[in-house]
Amino acid sequence: MLGGDAAAGVILIMVAVAAMLVANSPLTHGYHELFHGKLAWTPIAKLDTLHLWINDGLMAVFFFVVGLEIKREVLDGQLSSPAKRRLPVVAAIAGMAVPAAIYLAIAGAGYPDHRGWAIPAATDIAFAMGVIGLLGKRVPGSLRLFLLTVAIVDDLGAVAIIALFYTASIKVSWLAIAVVVLGLMIAVGRRSQHSYAITILLAIALWYCVLNSGIHATVAGVAAAFTIPMTLGKDHDSMLLRMEHALVPWNGYLVVPLFGFANAGVSLAGIGLSGFLDPVPLAIAAGLFLGKQIGIFAAVFAAEKVGFAHPPTGASWSQVWGVSVLCGIGFTMSLFIGALAFPQYPLLIEEAKLGVLTGSLFSALLGFAVLRFVARPPAEAGHRP
Repeated sequence: MLGGDAAAGVILIMVAVAAMLVANSPLTHGYHELFHGKLAWTPIAKLDTLHLWINDGLMAVFFFVVGLEIKREVLDGQLSSPAKRRLPVVAAIAGMAVPAAIYLAIAGAGYPDHRGWAIPAATDIAFAMGVIGLLGKRVPGSLRLFLLTVAIVDDLGAVAIIALFYTASIKVSWLAIAVVVLGLMIAVGRRSQHSYAITILLAIALWYCVLNSGIHATVAGVAAAFTIPMTLGKDHDSMLLRMEHALVPWNGYLVVPLFGFANAGVSLAGIGLSGFLDPVPLAIAAGLFLGKQIGIFAAVFAAEKVGFAHPPTGASWSQVWGVSVLCGIGFTMSLFIGALAFPQYPLLIEEAKLGVLTGSLFSALLGFAVLRFVARPPAEAGHRP
Protein backbone atom coordinates (compact mmCIF):
# COMPACT_ATOMS: atom_id res chain seq x y z
CA MET A 1 0.00 0.00 0.00
CA LEU A 2 1.25 3.47 -0.85
CA GLY A 3 2.38 5.69 1.98
CA GLY A 4 1.15 9.26 2.36
CA ASP A 5 3.98 10.88 0.40
CA ALA A 6 3.86 8.36 -2.42
CA ALA A 7 0.05 8.47 -2.63
CA ALA A 8 0.00 12.28 -2.89
CA GLY A 9 2.67 12.15 -5.59
CA VAL A 10 0.83 9.51 -7.59
CA ILE A 11 -2.40 11.51 -7.34
CA LEU A 12 -0.61 14.58 -8.71
CA ILE A 13 0.80 12.54 -11.59
CA MET A 14 -2.67 11.20 -12.39
CA VAL A 15 -4.18 14.69 -12.18
CA ALA A 16 -1.55 16.15 -14.52
CA VAL A 17 -2.09 13.35 -17.04
CA ALA A 18 -5.88 13.72 -16.79
CA ALA A 19 -5.69 17.48 -17.36
CA MET A 20 -3.50 16.98 -20.44
CA LEU A 21 -5.82 14.29 -21.84
CA VAL A 22 -8.94 16.40 -21.34
CA ALA A 23 -7.28 19.50 -22.81
CA ASN A 24 -6.41 17.52 -25.94
CA SER A 25 -9.74 15.77 -26.38
CA PRO A 26 -13.21 16.77 -27.62
CA LEU A 27 -13.85 17.87 -24.01
CA THR A 28 -11.37 20.74 -24.27
CA HIS A 29 -14.04 23.42 -24.79
CA GLY A 30 -16.01 22.24 -21.76
CA TYR A 31 -12.79 22.07 -19.72
CA HIS A 32 -11.97 25.67 -20.57
CA GLU A 33 -15.49 26.90 -19.93
CA LEU A 34 -15.66 25.10 -16.59
CA PHE A 35 -12.66 26.90 -15.18
CA HIS A 36 -12.54 30.14 -17.19
CA GLY A 37 -16.19 30.81 -18.00
CA LYS A 38 -17.84 33.65 -16.07
CA LEU A 39 -19.82 32.52 -13.04
CA ALA A 40 -23.52 33.29 -12.97
CA TRP A 41 -23.06 34.63 -9.42
CA THR A 42 -20.09 35.28 -7.19
CA PRO A 43 -19.93 36.86 -3.71
CA ILE A 44 -16.65 38.59 -4.63
CA ALA A 45 -16.61 40.52 -7.89
CA LYS A 46 -12.85 40.06 -8.40
CA LEU A 47 -13.30 36.29 -8.40
CA ASP A 48 -15.71 35.78 -11.27
CA THR A 49 -14.41 32.43 -12.57
CA LEU A 50 -13.84 29.04 -10.94
CA HIS A 51 -10.19 29.31 -11.94
CA LEU A 52 -9.80 32.51 -9.94
CA TRP A 53 -11.54 31.02 -6.93
CA ILE A 54 -9.09 28.11 -7.02
CA ASN A 55 -5.92 30.16 -7.66
CA ASP A 56 -6.71 33.16 -5.45
CA GLY A 57 -8.98 31.53 -2.89
CA LEU A 58 -8.44 27.82 -2.40
CA MET A 59 -4.67 28.13 -2.89
CA ALA A 60 -4.59 30.41 0.17
CA VAL A 61 -5.16 27.19 2.14
CA PHE A 62 -2.14 25.65 0.42
CA PHE A 63 0.00 28.64 1.36
CA PHE A 64 -1.38 28.59 4.90
CA VAL A 65 -0.17 25.01 5.31
CA VAL A 66 3.18 25.97 3.77
CA GLY A 67 3.42 28.77 6.32
CA LEU A 68 2.65 26.39 9.18
CA GLU A 69 5.35 24.00 7.97
CA ILE A 70 7.90 26.80 7.65
CA LYS A 71 7.17 28.14 11.14
CA ARG A 72 7.36 24.66 12.68
CA GLU A 73 10.68 23.94 10.99
CA VAL A 74 12.13 27.31 12.04
CA LEU A 75 11.03 27.02 15.67
CA ASP A 76 11.56 23.32 16.31
CA GLY A 77 12.79 21.53 13.23
CA GLN A 78 15.53 21.32 10.65
CA LEU A 79 15.73 25.11 10.34
CA SER A 80 15.81 25.82 14.08
CA SER A 81 19.55 26.45 14.43
CA PRO A 82 22.30 27.99 12.26
CA ALA A 83 24.04 24.62 11.93
CA LYS A 84 20.85 22.96 10.67
CA ARG A 85 19.95 25.87 8.38
CA ARG A 86 23.26 26.20 6.57
CA LEU A 87 23.03 23.46 3.98
CA PRO A 88 19.31 23.65 3.03
CA VAL A 89 19.39 27.45 2.86
CA VAL A 90 22.52 27.55 0.68
CA ALA A 91 21.23 24.71 -1.51
CA ALA A 92 17.80 26.34 -1.90
CA ILE A 93 19.29 29.73 -2.81
CA ALA A 94 21.57 28.15 -5.42
CA GLY A 95 18.66 26.01 -6.59
CA MET A 96 16.65 29.17 -7.26
CA ALA A 97 19.41 31.39 -8.65
CA VAL A 98 20.83 28.99 -11.27
CA PRO A 99 17.45 28.11 -12.86
CA ALA A 100 16.56 31.82 -12.98
CA ALA A 101 19.89 32.59 -14.65
CA ILE A 102 19.42 29.79 -17.20
CA TYR A 103 15.91 31.04 -17.92
CA LEU A 104 17.12 34.60 -18.60
CA ALA A 105 20.03 33.31 -20.69
CA ILE A 106 17.62 31.44 -22.98
CA ALA A 107 14.48 33.62 -22.94
CA GLY A 108 16.35 36.93 -22.77
CA ALA A 109 15.52 40.08 -20.87
CA GLY A 110 12.87 41.38 -23.25
CA TYR A 111 9.32 42.18 -22.09
CA PRO A 112 7.23 40.22 -21.28
CA ASP A 113 9.30 37.02 -21.55
CA HIS A 114 11.68 38.07 -18.77
CA ARG A 115 8.81 38.08 -16.24
CA GLY A 116 8.93 34.30 -16.18
CA TRP A 117 12.39 34.12 -14.59
CA ALA A 118 11.01 32.81 -11.27
CA ILE A 119 8.94 29.99 -12.79
CA PRO A 120 11.75 27.36 -12.82
CA ALA A 121 12.98 28.47 -9.38
CA ALA A 122 10.30 26.53 -7.48
CA THR A 123 10.24 22.93 -6.22
CA ASP A 124 7.04 20.98 -5.69
CA ILE A 125 7.24 19.36 -2.24
CA ALA A 126 4.34 16.92 -2.72
CA PHE A 127 5.44 15.72 -6.16
CA ALA A 128 9.13 15.33 -5.22
CA MET A 129 8.36 13.66 -1.89
CA GLY A 130 5.91 11.41 -3.73
CA VAL A 131 8.69 10.11 -5.98
CA ILE A 132 10.90 9.64 -2.89
CA GLY A 133 8.05 7.71 -1.27
CA LEU A 134 7.89 5.33 -4.24
CA LEU A 135 11.57 4.50 -3.73
CA GLY A 136 11.03 3.34 -0.16
CA LYS A 137 14.15 2.52 1.85
CA ARG A 138 16.47 3.09 -1.11
CA VAL A 139 16.66 6.72 -0.02
CA PRO A 140 18.12 7.33 3.47
CA GLY A 141 16.08 9.37 5.93
CA SER A 142 18.68 12.14 6.05
CA LEU A 143 18.29 12.68 2.31
CA ARG A 144 14.49 12.78 2.56
CA LEU A 145 14.85 15.39 5.28
CA PHE A 146 17.29 17.36 3.15
CA LEU A 147 14.86 17.41 0.23
CA LEU A 148 12.00 18.46 2.50
CA THR A 149 13.93 21.32 4.12
CA VAL A 150 15.31 22.57 0.80
CA ALA A 151 11.77 22.58 -0.62
CA ILE A 152 10.45 24.44 2.43
CA VAL A 153 13.13 27.15 2.13
CA ASP A 154 12.37 27.18 -1.59
CA ASP A 155 8.68 27.80 -0.84
CA LEU A 156 9.57 30.68 1.47
CA GLY A 157 11.65 32.19 -1.32
CA ALA A 158 8.79 31.71 -3.78
CA VAL A 159 6.37 33.50 -1.45
CA ALA A 160 8.80 36.40 -1.13
CA ILE A 161 9.18 36.54 -4.92
CA ILE A 162 5.40 36.60 -5.41
CA ALA A 163 5.02 39.44 -2.90
CA LEU A 164 7.94 41.51 -4.22
CA PHE A 165 7.97 40.92 -7.97
CA TYR A 166 4.43 39.95 -8.97
CA THR A 167 2.53 42.79 -7.31
CA ALA A 168 1.43 45.32 -9.93
CA SER A 169 0.10 48.07 -7.66
CA ILE A 170 -0.76 48.42 -3.99
CA LYS A 171 -3.88 50.00 -2.51
CA VAL A 172 -2.59 51.46 0.72
CA SER A 173 -5.96 51.62 2.48
CA TRP A 174 -6.63 47.91 2.04
CA LEU A 175 -3.06 47.08 3.01
CA ALA A 176 -3.40 49.16 6.17
CA ILE A 177 -6.56 47.28 7.15
CA ALA A 178 -4.75 43.99 6.45
CA VAL A 179 -1.95 45.03 8.81
CA VAL A 180 -4.51 45.79 11.53
CA VAL A 181 -6.17 42.38 11.04
CA LEU A 182 -2.77 40.71 11.15
CA GLY A 183 -2.05 42.51 14.41
CA LEU A 184 -5.31 41.20 15.85
CA MET A 185 -4.35 37.67 14.82
CA ILE A 186 -1.02 38.04 16.61
CA ALA A 187 -2.79 39.30 19.76
CA VAL A 188 -5.32 36.45 19.68
CA GLY A 189 -2.55 33.91 19.17
CA ARG A 190 -0.64 35.18 22.18
CA ARG A 191 -3.74 35.21 24.35
CA SER A 192 -5.12 31.76 23.64
CA GLN A 193 -4.33 28.52 21.85
CA HIS A 194 -7.96 27.51 21.53
CA SER A 195 -9.54 30.47 19.71
CA TYR A 196 -10.07 28.53 16.49
CA ALA A 197 -13.28 30.27 15.39
CA ILE A 198 -11.90 33.78 15.91
CA THR A 199 -8.61 32.84 14.25
CA ILE A 200 -10.35 31.40 11.19
CA LEU A 201 -12.62 34.44 10.83
CA LEU A 202 -9.67 36.82 11.13
CA ALA A 203 -7.70 34.75 8.61
CA ILE A 204 -10.55 35.04 6.11
CA ALA A 205 -10.74 38.79 6.75
CA LEU A 206 -6.98 39.05 6.21
CA TRP A 207 -7.25 37.14 2.94
CA TYR A 208 -10.04 39.44 1.74
CA CYS A 209 -8.07 42.59 2.60
CA VAL A 210 -4.92 41.32 0.90
CA LEU A 211 -6.96 40.26 -2.13
CA ASN A 212 -8.14 43.86 -2.53
CA SER A 213 -4.76 45.41 -1.67
CA GLY A 214 -3.04 44.40 -4.90
CA ILE A 215 -0.68 41.90 -3.26
CA HIS A 216 -1.55 38.37 -4.29
CA ALA A 217 -4.12 36.99 -1.89
CA THR A 218 -2.26 33.75 -1.22
CA VAL A 219 0.47 35.71 0.59
CA ALA A 220 -2.16 36.19 3.30
CA GLY A 221 -2.11 32.44 3.87
CA VAL A 222 1.55 32.47 4.88
CA ALA A 223 1.17 35.65 6.94
CA ALA A 224 -1.78 34.16 8.83
CA ALA A 225 0.13 30.93 9.47
CA PHE A 226 3.00 32.82 11.08
CA THR A 227 0.58 34.12 13.76
CA ILE A 228 -0.53 30.65 14.86
CA PRO A 229 1.03 29.79 18.26
CA MET A 230 3.22 26.73 18.61
CA THR A 231 3.71 26.77 22.38
CA LEU A 232 3.21 23.22 23.62
CA GLY A 233 0.46 22.64 26.18
CA LYS A 234 0.11 20.00 28.85
CA ASP A 235 -0.74 17.41 26.19
CA HIS A 236 2.50 18.23 24.33
CA ASP A 237 0.45 19.61 21.47
CA SER A 238 -0.12 23.08 20.07
CA MET A 239 -2.59 25.00 17.92
CA LEU A 240 -0.10 25.03 15.04
CA LEU A 241 0.50 21.29 15.15
CA ARG A 242 -3.22 20.54 15.39
CA MET A 243 -4.07 22.81 12.47
CA GLU A 244 -1.26 21.43 10.35
CA HIS A 245 -2.28 17.86 11.12
CA ALA A 246 -5.90 18.63 10.21
CA LEU A 247 -5.16 20.53 6.99
CA VAL A 248 -2.32 18.51 5.42
CA PRO A 249 -4.64 15.75 4.09
CA TRP A 250 -7.07 18.30 2.64
CA ASN A 251 -4.13 20.12 1.09
CA GLY A 252 -2.56 17.02 -0.42
CA TYR A 253 -5.70 15.25 -1.60
CA LEU A 254 -8.03 18.11 -2.56
CA VAL A 255 -6.49 21.58 -2.84
CA VAL A 256 -3.32 20.74 -4.78
CA PRO A 257 -4.93 18.14 -7.10
CA LEU A 258 -7.79 20.52 -7.90
CA PHE A 259 -5.30 23.30 -8.61
CA GLY A 260 -3.27 20.93 -10.77
CA PHE A 261 -6.28 19.81 -12.80
CA ALA A 262 -7.39 23.42 -13.33
CA ASN A 263 -3.92 24.61 -14.38
CA ALA A 264 -2.03 21.74 -15.99
CA GLY A 265 -4.27 21.31 -19.01
CA VAL A 266 -2.47 22.65 -22.09
CA SER A 267 -3.59 21.90 -25.61
CA LEU A 268 -0.87 20.49 -27.88
CA ALA A 269 -2.90 21.11 -31.03
CA GLY A 270 -0.66 22.65 -33.65
CA ILE A 271 2.41 22.45 -31.40
CA GLY A 272 5.30 20.62 -33.04
CA LEU A 273 8.91 20.39 -31.97
CA SER A 274 9.26 24.11 -32.64
CA GLY A 275 6.63 24.81 -29.99
CA PHE A 276 8.72 23.05 -27.34
CA LEU A 277 11.75 25.01 -28.51
CA ASP A 278 10.15 28.43 -28.19
CA PRO A 279 12.12 30.62 -25.76
CA VAL A 280 9.72 30.51 -22.78
CA PRO A 281 8.97 26.74 -22.60
CA LEU A 282 12.58 25.85 -23.42
CA ALA A 283 13.92 28.26 -20.80
CA ILE A 284 11.58 26.93 -18.11
CA ALA A 285 12.26 23.27 -18.92
CA ALA A 286 16.02 23.85 -18.98
CA GLY A 287 15.87 25.87 -15.77
CA LEU A 288 14.01 23.10 -13.94
CA PHE A 289 15.85 20.12 -15.40
CA LEU A 290 19.39 21.51 -15.60
CA GLY A 291 19.38 24.54 -13.32
CA LYS A 292 17.99 22.83 -10.24
CA GLN A 293 20.35 19.88 -10.25
CA ILE A 294 23.39 22.00 -11.11
CA GLY A 295 22.64 24.64 -8.48
CA ILE A 296 21.75 22.32 -5.61
CA PHE A 297 24.41 19.66 -6.22
CA ALA A 298 27.12 22.28 -6.72
CA ALA A 299 26.07 24.05 -3.52
CA VAL A 300 26.23 20.84 -1.47
CA PHE A 301 29.58 19.87 -3.00
CA ALA A 302 31.09 23.33 -2.46
CA ALA A 303 29.74 23.55 1.11
CA GLU A 304 31.40 20.25 1.97
CA LYS A 305 34.71 21.15 0.33
CA VAL A 306 35.09 24.46 2.15
CA GLY A 307 33.85 23.03 5.44
CA PHE A 308 30.78 25.30 5.58
CA ALA A 309 28.30 22.42 6.04
CA HIS A 310 28.24 18.65 5.92
CA PRO A 311 26.16 16.76 3.33
CA PRO A 312 23.34 14.47 4.48
CA THR A 313 24.73 11.62 6.54
CA GLY A 314 24.56 8.12 5.13
CA ALA A 315 24.11 9.29 1.54
CA SER A 316 26.46 8.81 -1.40
CA TRP A 317 27.21 11.57 -3.89
CA SER A 318 25.12 9.77 -6.52
CA GLN A 319 22.16 9.85 -4.13
CA VAL A 320 22.70 13.55 -3.48
CA TRP A 321 22.71 14.07 -7.24
CA GLY A 322 19.49 12.06 -7.63
CA VAL A 323 17.69 14.17 -5.02
CA SER A 324 19.07 17.35 -6.64
CA VAL A 325 17.50 16.23 -9.91
CA LEU A 326 14.15 15.60 -8.18
CA CYS A 327 14.17 19.21 -6.98
CA GLY A 328 13.58 20.10 -10.63
CA ILE A 329 9.95 19.00 -10.24
CA GLY A 330 8.28 22.37 -10.08
CA PHE A 331 4.66 21.46 -10.75
CA THR A 332 2.40 23.33 -8.28
CA MET A 333 4.39 26.46 -7.43
CA SER A 334 5.81 26.83 -10.95
CA LEU A 335 2.37 26.66 -12.55
CA PHE A 336 1.16 29.17 -9.98
CA ILE A 337 3.99 31.64 -10.69
CA GLY A 338 3.51 31.12 -14.42
CA ALA A 339 -0.08 32.39 -14.18
CA LEU A 340 1.14 35.44 -12.25
CA ALA A 341 4.02 36.17 -14.61
CA PHE A 342 1.94 36.54 -17.79
CA PRO A 343 -1.56 37.68 -16.73
CA GLN A 344 -2.19 39.52 -20.00
CA TYR A 345 -0.63 36.90 -22.27
CA PRO A 346 -2.68 33.67 -22.45
CA LEU A 347 -0.33 32.15 -25.03
CA LEU A 348 2.69 32.63 -22.77
CA ILE A 349 0.78 31.08 -19.86
CA GLU A 350 0.16 27.99 -22.02
CA GLU A 351 3.82 27.93 -23.07
CA ALA A 352 4.83 28.24 -19.42
CA LYS A 353 2.66 25.22 -18.58
CA LEU A 354 4.34 23.28 -21.37
CA GLY A 355 7.78 24.16 -20.03
CA VAL A 356 6.84 23.29 -16.45
CA LEU A 357 5.36 19.93 -17.39
CA THR A 358 8.31 19.04 -19.63
CA GLY A 359 11.00 20.05 -17.13
CA SER A 360 9.16 18.41 -14.23
CA LEU A 361 8.62 15.17 -16.18
CA PHE A 362 12.29 14.86 -17.16
CA SER A 363 13.37 15.69 -13.60
CA ALA A 364 11.03 13.08 -12.12
CA LEU A 365 12.12 10.35 -14.55
CA LEU A 366 15.86 11.00 -14.27
CA GLY A 367 15.74 11.53 -10.50
CA PHE A 368 13.83 8.28 -10.01
CA ALA A 369 16.19 6.41 -12.34
CA VAL A 370 19.31 7.70 -10.59
CA LEU A 371 18.03 6.83 -7.12
CA ARG A 372 16.61 3.47 -8.23
CA PHE A 373 19.29 2.14 -10.57
CA VAL A 374 22.46 4.25 -10.22
CA ALA A 375 22.75 5.50 -6.63
CA ARG A 376 24.26 3.21 -4.05
CA PRO A 377 24.57 3.71 -0.29
CA PRO A 378 28.06 4.63 0.93
CA ALA A 379 28.75 1.11 2.25
CA GLU A 380 28.31 -0.27 -1.25
CA ALA A 381 29.91 2.66 -3.04
CA GLY A 382 33.01 2.41 -0.86
CA HIS A 383 33.09 6.06 0.18
CA ARG A 384 31.17 8.73 1.99
CA PRO A 385 30.34 12.16 0.56
